[in-house]
Amino acid sequence: MALHGHCECGAVAFEVARARDTITFCHCSQCRRTSGHYWASTRADLANVTFTRDDGLAWFQSSDTARRGFCKKCGSSLFYQPIGANHLGIAAGCLDLPTGMTPAKHIFTADAGDYYTVPDDAPHIPD
Repeated sequence: MALHGHCECGAVAFEVARARDTITFCHCSQCRRTSGHYWASTRADLANVTFTRDDGLAWFQSSDTARRGFCKKCGSSLFYQPIGANHLGIAAGCLDLPTGMTPAKHIFTADAGDYYTVPDDAPHIPD
């Protein structure tokens, strides 16, 4: 099933021909800062992602090992990509429903914010 997604204002839109059918939840401090809570994403190879609109797409190198894609018009946090990788982490919240995806795991749970409890819907990986 092809997936479609976009930012809040529509300046970034894309189609994913094939992605994982699971969602990973990241609780690291960078993901919490860029998303406003913990990051929920799926993964797709770049060869399976087609941008139908990308005039709003901007990238920020968030660490020595990764960059993050966002809409420079509305601020939506959309993508995570390890430097040099041929795949993208795609924010689950920007995908049109239904996705048919299920929770896979919670990562960096040792870094979770103190204002919430990590759900028990998938395995926890502390770091």
